[in-house]
Amino acid sequence: MRAPFATAVAISAGFIVLLGYFIPSPTLIPIRSTLIDWAVILAGIAGLIAIFHLIQVHWKKLSSSRSRDYYSLVTLAGFFLTLIAGLILKPSDPGFLKVITSIQVPIEASLMGVLVISLTYASIRLFQRRKGWMALVFIISSVVFLILTSGLLSITDQAPLLKDLLSALNTLPIAGARGILLGIALGSLTTGLRILLAADRPYSG
Repeated sequence: MRAPFATAVAISAGFIVLLGYFIPSPTLIPIRSTLIDWAVILAGIAGLIAIFHLIQVHWKKLSSSRSRDYYSLVTLAGFFLTLIAGLILKPSDPGFLKVITSIQVPIEASLMGVLVISLTYASIRLFQRRKGWMALVFIISSVVFLILTSGLLSITDQAPLLKDLLSALNTLPIAGARGILLGIALGSLTTGLRILLAADRPYSG
């Protein structure tokens, strides 16, 4: 077995945390809390390392003598301005939150618009390459929900039957989102079990 010590430590920590949730033992609970606190600290350190790596990458792009990427200047300036303003004003400051929200919301809306166009184009390409009933269902559902969320059918408020039908259709994306969340949960559970059983060892390098 490759890296047996790291494997033993990872499996032991995983079982201790897991048993601490199911067995209210006065011995396991403090150990579980300590291990979780260590994991939070390590996650914070990993986040700091990722931030420093991001700064390093964009600084190299900006200082390159051959092909300078001036978008990196915008990224670094935005990062440091946000960092300094957050340290001075604190993240709970109303003015700071208003500025951040005024920038973040339009960017997210623009990204969602790009995502809609990309998915529509992808559905058309999928229908051209693989003409099956799944591709047909995908493109029809995309068009239907684009129309539903565009507000073009707001006149249906005066028609109770049609309004109830549209309300039922609008619940379908919620069901799909819950299905995706269930899939993510099952995938995370499977990954955790594979690590506990040493089938996967991402910590061994």
